[in-house]
Amino acid sequence: MTASAVLSVPAADPAVAAAHFLTRLSFEADVSDVHADLAAGAPGVVVVDSRSEAAWAQGRIPGAVHIPTARIAELAPLLIDPSATVVTYCWGPGCNGATRAALAFARLGHPVKEMLGGFEYWAREGFAYDTDHGTEQRPVDDLTAPRSGISCAC
Repeated sequence: MTASAVLSVPAADPAVAAAHFLTRLSFEADVSDVHADLAAGAPGVVVVDSRSEAAWAQGRIPGAVHIPTARIAELAPLLIDPSATVVTYCWGPGCNGATRAALAFARLGHPVKEMLGGFEYWAREGFAYDTDHGTEQRPVDDLTAPRSGISCAC
């Protein structure tokens, strides 16, 4: 009989696991949930793009506020309601810019979450995005979302 690679380290006690996953969800939001909140006009959420001017020009989430990470301490007090929860994003999973931006907002005292997948997954899930030349939208990448374009309702 082959030993289980998954079980070579036992799963955590369910109560410990519940605390861990609740904590993770308090730090993270996914692209689909951010899109749903923006589409619904949910109050109390501000989406912040922490990328460069060139990246912003190339494409951004509609309604996002642009504050490059290096300028958060300077611009956040002027642009962001301190009672709003900030959701940061950068390029995608291979970039930790959203994490650095979330840290900067937390250090300023803002409630903050990081959007998993960043701009890459926003576009790959088929959500429209703004560019300096208008609105664009890519086909849904069926490795990230259902082909129907309807949320997976995870």
